[in-house]
Amino acid sequence: MTERSRFHESITRENAAVVLVDHQVGLLSGVRDIPVADLKHNVVALARAATALDIPLVVTTTAADSMWGPTAPELVQALPAGQKIIDRSSVNAWHDDQVREAIEATGRQKLIFAGVSLEVCAALPAISATGAGYDAYVTLDASGTFSQAKREAGLLRMQQAGVIVSDYATLMVEALTDNAAAESGAVYAALDMPFAVLVGQISAAHRA
Repeated sequence: MTERSRFHESITRENAAVVLVDHQVGLLSGVRDIPVADLKHNVVALARAATALDIPLVVTTTAADSMWGPTAPELVQALPAGQKIIDRSSVNAWHDDQVREAIEATGRQKLIFAGVSLEVCAALPAISATGAGYDAYVTLDASGTFSQAKREAGLLRMQQAGVIVSDYATLMVEALTDNAAAESGAVYAALDMPFAVLVGQISAAHRA
């Protein structure tokens, strides 16, 4: 399959996995390109929507006990019960055997990355995954970094390497595929779109 046709293939709940890299309290404290409250909201929504769609999650931290602290509590609460958080020392999460093997074990070809910082924690494993033959996507609004210049540099490098950039809600509704699906209400609720859930309830009441 050519590169052009690969990225024209839709994301589905069957072909996607979500990789969350280093949404840790220490790193989050330095984020300047997006309000930290918005970033936390968005990555929590991404995790919840993926869970509603039964899309596998791989979650990792860097030096949680020595440098950057634990995963943000809001995100931990949003993860599925029993979700493992893999701590590592490597800068590029793809270079850690446990992380890479966890991604490979999902059996999914389309990898949706989010991370702090954008240009390192999200971009580097996404670029490496692309080089390994995966289709890599980065959710810009569920990632953050420490300056606007670093954000722009990360975007340029990812685009040059063939990584697709998008936002968390678009990728999750693309995976939903059909608004008539049984999970649609849970997905829109996870994405914090209560108006969609409300309209759906009103429409259902009218049909009854």
